[in-house]
Formats: sequence, structure tokens, C-alpha cells
Amino acid sequence: MYKNILVPVSFEANRDAVGAIEIAQAIREEGGKLTLLHVMEAVPGYALTYVPAGFHEDMQKSVAEELGQMIETVDNAEVQVVDGHSGRTIVDYAAENDVDCIVIASHRPGMQNLLLGSTATQVVRHAKCAVHVLR
Repeated sequence: MYKNILVPVSFEANRDAVGAIEIAQAIREEGGKLTLLHVMEAVPGYALTYVPAGFHEDMQKSVAEELGQMIETVDNAEVQVVDGHSGRTIVDYAAENDVDCIVIASHRPGMQNLLLGSTATQVVRHAKCAVHVLR
């Protein structure tokens, strides 16, 4: 059982965030903490002129609200929305916040993942805590 579980959430297709939350609850010790984390990647510089003022802040608020709805019935759970590179930021967040298990939903790897690596692969390789991957 784990005391402090991190569940990174991606809104891409084929990511089972609800399943990851269910697993996190099942392996969390009584009174343990559960954190949903969404990492917002930077908008490329060439696209910034097309992004309306306040877009980033509005998007952060919207994502936090959606994540909050996912855990509204879960005790001792919180939501974090941060900026950064997905894999690296998840690993850093876990290390900085004494996370003892990361539960991450992944998709079936394809050829592109064998060459470039997926977020889940990066987390598994670099996290200093247990990682549970849901496919």
C-alpha cells in the first residue's frame, strides 16, 4: 500500500484516467493522499501570435475544473496543473513531493514510441518510486 500516489492525466485518446484513479484508490493505504496532475506543454513560439490573450490561464482553470470533477467523490485527493515537458515534469513532481507510487495510463506503443519514447516510458525509466502502468 502507498501513502502518496500521483496520477498524471492526459486528455489524449486511449488514456484511461478513470481506470488509473480506480487503481490508485485500490492501492492507496487508508488516509493516503492522491494527486491528479496534468502537465501543460508550452505553445510553440510560432503559434503564440494566434493564441488569444488569457488563453493559457483559461485553459489551466478549465483543466483543473475537469480534473476536480474526476475526484469529487475521492477522499484526500487534490488537483495540480503545472507547466512543463510531460515526462520530465511528472518525474520531477514525484521526487519533489515524496510520491511513493505513480499510476499512469498509457496506450499501446507503436513504432513512433520505439524511436522517440512515450511519456509513460520516460516516467518508468526515470522515476525514483514505484510506477504502475495501465494499458
